[in-house]
Amino acid sequence: MAKIAFLGLGVMGYPMAGHLAKAGHDVTVYNRTASKAEAWAKEYSGSHAATPAKAAEECDFVMACVGNDDDLRSVCLGEDGAFAGMGKGSVFVDHTTVSAKVTRELFAEALDKGIGFVDAPISGGQAGAENGALSVMCGGDADVFARAEPVIDAYAKMCRRIGDSGAGQMTKMCNQIAIAGLVQGLSEALHFADKAGLDGRAVVEVISQGAAGSWQMNNRYETMLDDKFDHGFAVDWMRKDLGICLDTADETGASLPVTALVDQFYKDVQKLGGGRWDTSSLIKRLRAMG
Repeated sequence: MAKIAFLGLGVMGYPMAGHLAKAGHDVTVYNRTASKAEAWAKEYSGSHAATPAKAAEECDFVMACVGNDDDLRSVCLGEDGAFAGMGKGSVFVDHTTVSAKVTRELFAEALDKGIGFVDAPISGGQAGAENGALSVMCGGDADVFARAEPVIDAYAKMCRRIGDSGAGQMTKMCNQIAIAGLVQGLSEALHFADKAGLDGRAVVEVISQGAAGSWQMNNRYETMLDDKFDHGFAVDWMRKDLGICLDTADETGASLPVTALVDQFYKDVQKLGGGRWDTSSLIKRLRAMG
């Protein structure tokens, strides 16, 4: 069992840290809103700290799951940042979806301090975090990943190293690119079924068993038909992720026409007041159009 710090207790981080505690690890948490860290520590009989640096002291591993590039820098760098509290030979595992640029920046900073660094963004949503069934895509040195993998397994269904530093974040971009097109296609199919006077549930029962089937269809069609969008990954966060995808596409020369279009559709959803709706709310935009 390891001594672990977990930084960031949002809808994903809170249960992920819980799985580490349940697995028997000695877990100390940090959260920007201290009351949430206190509540976690009480629920899981763990510890909480006032700063990332304090949380990271004497830890074998430090895991982070925060909001964006700036949030990640703030919990890593500076006198109160995790790197200041970590010892040589310890490992930082970043589960945040951020740009490959900040990943490489922090990887280099960690390397200078003798700290291992794994970029390990996650997919599977809140349910995956709560059930310990996340897909974790990793980048970093092979030997550092090999040390971190058994710890990550506490909340992972699949954990795989894709390549060197930044490869995990690039893989998460592939994930978001694929999801964007799938959700738009499903939204259009359900919208079309409604306009054609068809029973949407009956339609999905049939087409989900063929080539049209997908995780999005199996897990989101019912709530989409019921006009419920209060679970899952929020539109605001999806736009953040798609922005990273599009910026990186410009750097690499990749062409992402569908992703760019769906990003604008999510912008329309935000204008409808749906920034906190989950990503399947693309169908709301179609309904609003008549």
